[in-house]
Amino acid sequence: MAKEEEEDTSSEPRTPVSIGSPLLTRANSLGRIASGELKQVPQVRLDPKRCRIWTGNGRLQSALNYDRCKDLIESMIAEGGQKMPALVRKLRNDPDHDYEVIYGTRRHWAISWLRENNYPDFVFLAEVRDINDEAAFRLADLENRTRSDISELERARNYAEALPIHYEGKQARMAERLNISKGWLSKLIAFAQIKDGIIAAFKAPGELSLRQGYALAQAISSSAAEKRALDEAKIIARLNAEHLAAGKAPFSTQDTLSRLLKAAEGKGGEAPEVRDFLYKGKPVVTMLGENRKGIRLHIHHGTGAGLEEVVQCLTDALRASGFGNKADE
Repeated sequence: MAKEEEEDTSSEPRTPVSIGSPLLTRANSLGRIASGELKQVPQVRLDPKRCRIWTGNGRLQSALNYDRCKDLIESMIAEGGQKMPALVRKLRNDPDHDYEVIYGTRRHWAISWLRENNYPDFVFLAEVRDINDEAAFRLADLENRTRSDISELERARNYAEALPIHYEGKQARMAERLNISKGWLSKLIAFAQIKDGIIAAFKAPGELSLRQGYALAQAISSSAAEKRALDEAKIIARLNAEHLAAGKAPFSTQDTLSRLLKAAEGKGGEAPEVRDFLYKGKPVVTMLGENRKGIRLHIHHGTGAGLEEVVQCLTDALRASGFGNKADE
């Protein structure tokens, strides 16, 4: 006699489990973790004061402020805390810190600010991984590569710093490890070499695109062109300060770039209207340019100004350039 099939006496109906079911996916994941195929990454809830920022992180930490983190802060308040974890690694032999933040420094700043501003119970959520510096750099790069709140200049300088540290100065090796084009990396490295003295001419360096930065890097590739651009950058920086003091807008990124490119070529920047020194609405003295060798001034005829008024305009022009207020360089 054939054996009868055992009857299911369960009171609960059976629910088929599909291939894409979260239950099956979770079961597979747990099985892979148990076998060692997958490593479970622990999440920890930390006091941000016990975390320091990894020096290889690409974001300019000094540029972080409330305005740059406002959207994140408001999101954290609405959601009751941080939802997306950062990445950290355990520190040893640092009495002041327990962890190092590989990426997620903006989240770290936002949580720190919130804890000091009416949300003391908020904690810094992070995943802990035991990784070396090169792996940390690659993970941070993957996390930050598409983020619009990291400028091209920050990214360029981060890559330039990592190149000799992790890749022995070999751009081809770095491009391969990061899975990026050699041409794109070469432009970033060139952009990063622009001196701070030239970058200081831009009131918002973060607005510089890679295309603009690479064009400037090419223009100042010779020492003579670089010196001309440095001299022009000093003039632009001073004029920007005067514009702001007078309640006027500083030079735009494009205008600044144009002046620097012209200076690098030896053509010089255009003399701005604010360099005219007037008598009864007419320009008496115009400052044409300034460099380490001296100041170029033009005195106009037919203005109706007497000797006393001309001398006063000359004095104003010299004072505006800082002449007599500092030692000759």
